[in-house]
Amino acid sequence: MKAYHIIAAAFAAIFIMGQTSAASPAPAEREKSSIKKDWTPRRGQIKKTRTELEKENARYMAMVDSLRAALDSLACEMFQKDSIASEIIGTYEAEDTIIYSNEVTDSLLNIWYMHRSVGDTSAEEYDMDTVHFESDVPDSVYIRRLKEMNSFISLPYNSIVKNYIVLYSEKMPDRIGKIIGLGKYYMPIFEEIFDRYDIPQELKAMAIIESSLNPTAVSRAGAKGMWQFMYGTAKLYGLTINSFVDERLDPVASAEAAARYLKDAYRIFGDWNLAIASYNCGAGNVNRAIRRSGGKRAFWDIYPYLPRETRGYVPAFVGALYTLRYYKEHGIEPETVAIPPAVDTFKIHRMLHLKQVSELAGVPLQELKDLNPQYRHEIIPGNDREYILRIPYTYVNSFIDAEDSLYTYKADEYFNPVTIKKIKDGGDGQRIIYRVRSGDVLGKIALRYRVTVSQLRRWNNLRGNMIRVGQRLVIYSGVKPSAEPVSSGKTASTPRKPSIDPDTPYVTYTVRNGDTLYDIAKAYPGVSAQNIMDFNGIGSRIHPGMTIRIPKL
Repeated sequence: MKAYHIIAAAFAAIFIMGQTSAASPAPAEREKSSIKKDWTPRRGQIKKTRTELEKENARYMAMVDSLRAALDSLACEMFQKDSIASEIIGTYEAEDTIIYSNEVTDSLLNIWYMHRSVGDTSAEEYDMDTVHFESDVPDSVYIRRLKEMNSFISLPYNSIVKNYIVLYSEKMPDRIGKIIGLGKYYMPIFEEIFDRYDIPQELKAMAIIESSLNPTAVSRAGAKGMWQFMYGTAKLYGLTINSFVDERLDPVASAEAAARYLKDAYRIFGDWNLAIASYNCGAGNVNRAIRRSGGKRAFWDIYPYLPRETRGYVPAFVGALYTLRYYKEHGIEPETVAIPPAVDTFKIHRMLHLKQVSELAGVPLQELKDLNPQYRHEIIPGNDREYILRIPYTYVNSFIDAEDSLYTYKADEYFNPVTIKKIKDGGDGQRIIYRVRSGDVLGKIALRYRVTVSQLRRWNNLRGNMIRVGQRLVIYSGVKPSAEPVSSGKTASTPRKPSIDPDTPYVTYTVRNGDTLYDIAKAYPGVSAQNIMDFNGIGSRIHPGMTIRIPKL
């Protein structure tokens, strides 16, 4: 930490010397105003030419860039050395711009949520890299129980796995009791979905690691929902995210997307433990670990080469799955949860407010919100496309009886044009906190995030265009910013570094109407949508007539 502060102090000092922010006068403007033809240096000073000053300024900026690189390197080193919970919390507490690489976009792990969420039942937080739990249960019993589970997925046993088994089954019984109670409702849903996709039902335990079965969980990184999808991955796997709807919060829709992701990952790796690991750190990181291990393709063989947080993910999965099966043997009592055991669904084709349903059909508003968390403003935008409304089965007849008058009831109040416009102005992306840097102007930031300057002003209560270095701006956008500065009115971007060797043989494909990367990938065994994105250096947006390369894996 001392090294970090030293570099930071040096960075600040040189940055002040060489700063050329657009939030302050530009270099050329400063020179015009401060360098006069009749300027006479004080005694002992040598007059510098404009060229010399430009070179000196360039030298300062090079030093700034060098120090920034050193800071990034040090932060990365600290990230690797910290515990799982500290890694994730520390990384995002700075509230800088959320800029995701392929790996981070795919990094859906939310271990810190589990650690933080048990704070109401345990004052301790565990560093799973160093802690060694003891248990009265002999190792032979754990081994026998894992074997008797007859899991389709290999469930190994070692000291690392034991730590997680003890964590989930003994160290937080109250919290696990709540999770088991919620599982009575959610697990059958996941089992049905996974059965339909022909993937192991045991994968349902991943939702415990991701969110503790909290459908509205939000990580500091911006991952949302029970399955903790990032914006880009969610869109890639068909989840709707707009001003009114965020299907990452829909337990059913997000479980469908998770099933598609896991099925893709298994097609690539042919091993469920590796597929589970890739859900955490992305297929690129797993592929790199395989290469570094000399081509080995078993989780424990590539374990040393995986990112630190991923190493704990598969053991955590085994611990959560074990606890789902044997919680009674550990004296854990499932908590009763107020979720209706039977739910019916209705297809909605018009604008409908949950309060309209609550007031006319008598369904408690909170139950409607709990069953339909994807509707961000309690509004179902049925005018745009068909959406699903879930209501408790006991209210089905009341809903049918009131359906003819539901849509017009207090419509002027609930769908006030001003309110609707305000919601739409919020954008269809997640909330990003951006810190203004040297050289930034509102127009350039707007282009990078594909929003308008007027939106930036409105979101941040700005009257003009003045911004200052270090200022934090709120941006609602799901677009990844370009890596390079914007100029000439166009967004300049650097293609993402492929996680697949560019020399890999490939075939070309011309995008047709209605195509998605997910649909295209399904036609090529072993290839995922993420592979296509990496290989072509593109995002998830494609258009008819576009030519893309499909790697032969």
